[in-house]
Amino acid sequence: MLPVKRLAAVAGLVVLGLAPSGAARAAAPSAQDTQFLQSIHRVNLSEVSAGKLAQQKGANQQVKDLGKRFSTDHAKLDQTVQSTASSVGVTLPDRPSADQQAVLNHLKGLDNTAFDTQWISVQLIAHQQAIDVTETEISQGSDPTVKQVAQNALPMLQDHYRALVAAARTLGVPIPETPSPQIPSPSGTAPSPSGTTTEVPTPAIS
Repeated sequence: MLPVKRLAAVAGLVVLGLAPSGAARAAAPSAQDTQFLQSIHRVNLSEVSAGKLAQQKGANQQVKDLGKRFSTDHAKLDQTVQSTASSVGVTLPDRPSADQQAVLNHLKGLDNTAFDTQWISVQLIAHQQAIDVTETEISQGSDPTVKQVAQNALPMLQDHYRALVAAARTLGVPIPETPSPQIPSPSGTAPSPSGTTTEVPTPAIS
């Protein structure tokens, strides 16, 4: 049993936020950990909405099925992201980024084949960006709990990307040869079924 003076000293440290190891969480999350949680949360919000759009507006059954799968998977991932953010003290945004919302708004105005091809195009970019962000967290993150979220998310994101590549080949949608983690322009281009070029907002992660 600790002497009275020792107990008083420990109690004082707790009040001051200087309790010995194990009495409180050690340190605030790093900038990298914070950025990852906020970015992947925005990805999840965007993907849930995009998946619902695919189910509603897609003409191709493969697109509809991918939309349902992505919406379900990203909603499940986001439960873990929100729980982890809460435990490490990171405040999450309440909506997708402006770029992601611009993509969703663009897709809402499309129908049938035009929707299918451009949905696949932007999803290829969005998932490659999400993979890049997640791999960066795995290699540069500090908090083991946050890094575990990234490690668990990566196989799912890679599976989604492979499924998108297969769908793109079926629908004749060009596949980026060398996907880039940084998209310099706020908008990109994607070929339309007629072979002309149509402006498509880029779902850049911020």
